[in-house]
Amino acid sequence: MSILLNKDFTFIVQGITGREAVNLTKECLDYGSKIVGGVTPGRKGREVHGVPVFDTVAQAVENHGEPIDGSVVTVPPAFTKDAVFESIENGIKLIVIVTERIPRRDVAQMVELANLRGARIIGPNCLGIIAPGISKMGGIGGPAEDAAKAYEPGSIGVMSRSGGMTTEISSTLTAAGLGVSTAVSIGGDAIIGSTYAELMPLFEADEQTEAIVIYTEPGGRMEAELVDWREENNSRLPIVAFMAGKFMDEEEMKGMSFGHAGTIVEGAEDSATQKIARLEAAGIPVVERIDEIPDAVRELVGATV
Repeated sequence: MSILLNKDFTFIVQGITGREAVNLTKECLDYGSKIVGGVTPGRKGREVHGVPVFDTVAQAVENHGEPIDGSVVTVPPAFTKDAVFESIENGIKLIVIVTERIPRRDVAQMVELANLRGARIIGPNCLGIIAPGISKMGGIGGPAEDAAKAYEPGSIGVMSRSGGMTTEISSTLTAAGLGVSTAVSIGGDAIIGSTYAELMPLFEADEQTEAIVIYTEPGGRMEAELVDWREENNSRLPIVAFMAGKFMDEEEMKGMSFGHAGTIVEGAEDSATQKIARLEAAGIPVVERIDEIPDAVRELVGATV
């Protein structure tokens, strides 16, 4: 099993004729993903790596002949909201937004509509999702050959605000023989579609997943929300957190910009030091080196994993 994706999962790529999207499409197809159409207004009738291109999402759905499960959105930030609205209103339930620098108001409106329609957004400013050996949406893992090396099937779920660190953590788990059930690059912006706590119920219901690794950094309240969710729901899944950016707590670093748009330290409780204390008090060990992750996972779930 895995979360969000399966071998029959179908999706489109919006903005498919753009340079980044052309490469992304090839990487996903090579990995075995089922891309059933692409959308770029004014480009109907073209193909990208054998994928038919349409002017609208409605045309792509009509051509497919049945509902399409997902969409990867790569259009410029000024047009992202319209593209996402179009997907949601045409019945698409999982939308991965690769685009960055989208106005926060637009993101808030997209997330609100998705919630109203029973859809889920991953991102924006993310690399996507991968279920090792099954499918991937987005640029996560890069070319199929590289993705296969970094992401081997296993029992550890990965969630990360950083796209690059999603692969670094997963590659470390793979090298240690633990492997990955599903990895999700959730996006580094201040407002995103799916937080750690919002994805936890999916991992909780996945029999393949035996533990979770998250990437965290100063700023934002997602870790506090995760701790609250875990306590309120008596979660079965042990969690290991990898903390980056603890040096930002040093006095000489105060006021400096660092990392993602979501890395906004509004108060002491958003600092790395306070986050570490909160996580460890909740029974979530925090490591500050990637190579410490496998041993921390094994200690929680047992040497058999």
